[in-house]
Order: sequence, then structure tokens, then C-alpha cells
Amino acid sequence: MHLLLIEDSPRLQASLGRGLRKAGYVVDIASDGNEGLWLAQSNRYDVIILDLMLPGLDGLSLLRRLRTEQNGTHVLILTARDTVENRVAGLQTGADDYLIKPFAFEELLARVQALCRRSYQRKSPRINIGDLEIDTVARIVRRKGKPIELTAREFMLLEYLAFRRGHVVSRTEIETHIYSDTAEVMSNVIDSAVCLLRKKITPPGVSPLIHTRRGMGYVLESARR
Repeated sequence: MHLLLIEDSPRLQASLGRGLRKAGYVVDIASDGNEGLWLAQSNRYDVIILDLMLPGLDGLSLLRRLRTEQNGTHVLILTARDTVENRVAGLQTGADDYLIKPFAFEELLARVQALCRRSYQRKSPRINIGDLEIDTVARIVRRKGKPIELTAREFMLLEYLAFRRGHVVSRTEIETHIYSDTAEVMSNVIDSAVCLLRKKITPPGVSPLIHTRRGMGYVLESARR
């Protein structure tokens, strides 16, 4: 999943960026409101983590611009302002969730995970596709009850395909969701990544769940009988 963190504190940028990447997310970071607005307008993100006190353009003004432009990306506000009036203002402007500083990283991570699931109309952290089981919180994958070892990026790819189960996902969409905005991705990298993931989740004697749609992309769906 692809996140945008808009936060002007270098210390918080570093700690949150490190923690979120370790948790398996692709994270772009902006240090001020104008840069954050430009990134949010230029890319598709699953969740935007937005500080309110920003140089250049404050968080509420940035959020108001996004909603005026019909940008529906889920937004989690971070702020030291803990009054009811401030929380109401943020939610009424279009925020999806609100977290008061200081906070535990585990709580922020849980809220981000919930917003990512909401983006794809998924309430449960567990996804079952045929005999494939994916726990998006514990980041565990099983096929026919047997665990499958995946790298962080392979899990991101599988999770994204699972969230879009039954729908063809283009190579461009995959690149957007599992690589950062600054990464240079070779033309065959996506195909190679999908091919390797397909092999890992398809043990001998088991039908493949990832299917290629020539000229369109890939789809994850239950094996046809």
C-alpha cells in the first residue's frame, strides 16, 4: 500500500517513515503543505497522514483543497490540538480519522491499516480467496493451511491484488502501489515480480490463483472448477 506522510518535523518524519516502511508500506514524505498538496494531486495514495501545523499551507487548507477537487483519498490527521472544536473542524473538513500527539506508533499503524481496508471495502484484516489465507495485520500467508514465506514487497503485491480480487489490475496500478514516487522501475520488473509471487503461492498440484490478462494486467481470483 502507498502512503503519503505530510509532516514538517524531521524527527517524526524519520521515525514514522522508518516504522511504516518496516511494516511493509511504501511511503512518500513531504515537509510542507505546498509539497504535500502537489504530491497528493500528482499520485494515487491509499492513505494520507496529515499534520495540521505545516509551513507554506496548513493542513486544514490542504485537506479542503483536496476535497474541493473531489480527491477521496482517506486522510488521517495528526495534531497536538486536542480540543473538541479542532477535532470537529478536521472531521467536517473531510478527514477520515484523527490522532492526537503524542501517540503510540502501534495505534497509528492500526488506524492506517483500518483506513487501507476501508479504501477497498474490506472490514476484516483476514482475506480468504479459495484455499489462500492472508492476514493483513500479522502479514501471514497460507495456502491449504501451510505457511508461505514472502518478502515485504511480495506481500504488498499480494495484498493489493487481494484487495482488488476479481478485478484486472494493470501494471501501472501495481507500480503505483508498491513502489515509491522516486523509484525508477524497469519495464519488466512488474511482470517478474508477479511471476515469482505466482510460483510461491502455487505449490505443486494446486491451481494458480493469479491469472494474466494479456494486454491488460493481472487478476487474483479463486481457481476455476
